[in-house]
Amino acid sequence: MRDVTLINASRRGFLTGLGAGAFVIAVGLPRLGRAQDEEKKEFGRDAMPNGWRDDPNVFISIAEDGTVTLTCHRSEMGQGVRTSIAMVLADELEADWDRVHVAQADGNEEYYGNQDTDGSRSLRHFFMPMRRAGAAARTMLEQAAAAQWGVPVGEVRAQNHAVVHQASGRSLGYGELAKAAAQLPVPEGDAVRLKSPDAFRYIGKDNIGLVDNWDITTGHTTYGIDVRLNDMLYAVVARPPVYGGKVASYDDAAALKVPGVVKVVAIDAPEIPSEFHPLGGVAVIARNTWAAIKGREQLKIQWEDGPNAGYSSPAYRKQLEEAARKPGKLVRAQGDFDGAIAKAAKRVTAEYYIPHLAQAPMEPPAAVARIVDGKCEAWACTQAPQVTKLRLAERLGLSEQDVTVHVTLLGGGFGRKSKPDFVLEAGLLSKAMDGAPVKVTWTREDDLHHSYYHTVSVERLEAGLDEKGRPIAWLHRSVAPTIGAIFAPDPKHQLPFELGMGLTNTPFDIPNFRGENPEAPAHVRVGWYRSVSNIPHAFAIQSFVNELAHEAGRDPKDYLLELIGPPRKIDPTEIGDVWNYGENPELYVIDTGRLRRVVDAAAKGIGWGRQVPKGSGLGIAAHYSFVTYVAVAAEVAVAENGAVTIPRVDIAVDCGPHVNPERIRSQMEGAVIMGLGQALSAEITFENGRAQQNNFDTYELARMNTSPREIHVHLIPADSPDMPLGGVGEPGLPPVVPAITNAIFAATGKRIRQLPIGDQLTA
Repeated sequence: MRDVTLINASRRGFLTGLGAGAFVIAVGLPRLGRAQDEEKKEFGRDAMPNGWRDDPNVFISIAEDGTVTLTCHRSEMGQGVRTSIAMVLADELEADWDRVHVAQADGNEEYYGNQDTDGSRSLRHFFMPMRRAGAAARTMLEQAAAAQWGVPVGEVRAQNHAVVHQASGRSLGYGELAKAAAQLPVPEGDAVRLKSPDAFRYIGKDNIGLVDNWDITTGHTTYGIDVRLNDMLYAVVARPPVYGGKVASYDDAAALKVPGVVKVVAIDAPEIPSEFHPLGGVAVIARNTWAAIKGREQLKIQWEDGPNAGYSSPAYRKQLEEAARKPGKLVRAQGDFDGAIAKAAKRVTAEYYIPHLAQAPMEPPAAVARIVDGKCEAWACTQAPQVTKLRLAERLGLSEQDVTVHVTLLGGGFGRKSKPDFVLEAGLLSKAMDGAPVKVTWTREDDLHHSYYHTVSVERLEAGLDEKGRPIAWLHRSVAPTIGAIFAPDPKHQLPFELGMGLTNTPFDIPNFRGENPEAPAHVRVGWYRSVSNIPHAFAIQSFVNELAHEAGRDPKDYLLELIGPPRKIDPTEIGDVWNYGENPELYVIDTGRLRRVVDAAAKGIGWGRQVPKGSGLGIAAHYSFVTYVAVAAEVAVAENGAVTIPRVDIAVDCGPHVNPERIRSQMEGAVIMGLGQALSAEITFENGRAQQNNFDTYELARMNTSPREIHVHLIPADSPDMPLGGVGEPGLPPVVPAITNAIFAATGKRIRQLPIGDQLTA
């Protein structure tokens, strides 16, 4: 493995930075996105804003010395997308990995195609476009070489950064061919010859590493919080402590006396729903961040807390539980639930509670903005550069063309950095300082107090069992405030995409199924959090399956497989999921055979059925999300004082073909660690509308001493290299918590129905 040079530059910088010796293959004006060229389609990448591109003009540049620069248009937040995108391009280009550089694209969806780095979609949506772009560039290099030699193009072939004519033994390097190739039209359709998968040199291989590993580990890369500009000012913001609140009055006299403080600026509070707009408040602008923080401490602010001043977690949980015990909006109806439950030999009911969670990325939100000559430049650790660009333009009164968003490395995102409120703060404060560059830094406390929280949830499940303990009727009521509350005034029901994350698309072989969604008002900003609504749904469903297995006196793994039923392919729309992760239901069916396979793999990995020490237990759970199948088997040991240790976790994933196996394993390992924090300690609570947790001492994530001793990842081979890809970044998380809590039940007989576990096991 070696390190590849990573270029952090704008597109303009990328072109000029390579100097006169660089050529962009097939120079020409950028074409419009495919989705705009053709009739608009409904699914996958075609349905995403600004569609997709497969043009080598956009992603590939070759210098005279043969250096290949590949542009990654997605945001890198630790998932390795810069490496994986480059692997695909380089493989089809037949480039020498040692001569590849990677550049990070600015936000420009019209040019690059969709750049929203969320939903576990980067490779799922851009694997084929990147293959086609690389293959098109390779074809143009071959055409240029054939023309120079005066031979049919069929007699030449690109091989490891050169084009060779085997009959004559001649060879030309990519740098020698780039200028001529750049004059050729980009081949389209059947003229683009994709590699056979058995010829892949990088795709599917384990020896690539990370293109930015060296820069990250040696501190040479730039995160949002690292950006420095000449004469830059620094700001922190005192935001309303309650969502929907605003400043009644403030006194900044003491703040302005703090050495280094330059100015105090009020930011107007938005109307609810606030979407991605700043929360308002009072900003302190200073010569350095420390002075800004000290100045903020000296502000005297009277707040009007607004309509959410009474929001209290214990009372709200009670409200959710009451709603869960009454019928709600029908979201899935299959068979005759009422008739079946009335005839059941036994009825089992359970409720599961998950609190608010905060994404809490290691790097809190940070952004720099500068306005010069009516144009705004912003630098930010953003997952969504295009919406950042749009909202900046709106708030600053500029045209979208006059706004540039530079994407830095993200120190974690988990959905938080899909919302550009922090970048808008920087833009507004730069405007208040006559365009001077201003960096806004959120402290850890700011982030935990003002996040777009993962929703709080009560899930109520009820099953009617036959004489053998098998469910003949199944009811799932999910009560949770919706993400839609940040976009629309006072919605009470979850949206189809939230319900389609494990509820309406539950693939169990049960004849009578009812899904309901009672009302739940939102009192905080609810937003995307890695795996989103799959977290409460998987926790509840997989815990309930374990409870039913216990009631039936059955092995939990065997019982789960029986509920999944025989291998079959289910059209998700036929069982109530109208969303299907935005993918074509004909292409992405729910394959219960694949779900069964990951259960078997995880169980085999951990040695399901083996004897474990007293106080220990094995648990298992499985979940389908982001069109990928994952199962987790956990071994847990519980001490007499309730302390939980986890000797081993086995996680099996079937995501179709493996583009970057090492990154898939890393994502699964990270999911296990993140899920462990959810299980043991992570919780955001509110009192009088105010978040009660301040930092990692009160919002505890998994630490080294609580992490599993061993994590084993099992990658299920794809049935075919032509299968559609599934997601990888998010689907590992949902089954982690129920596997752990099911193992705790096996170890102790104590059932965990609310998260976090906290002191529930304390003797």
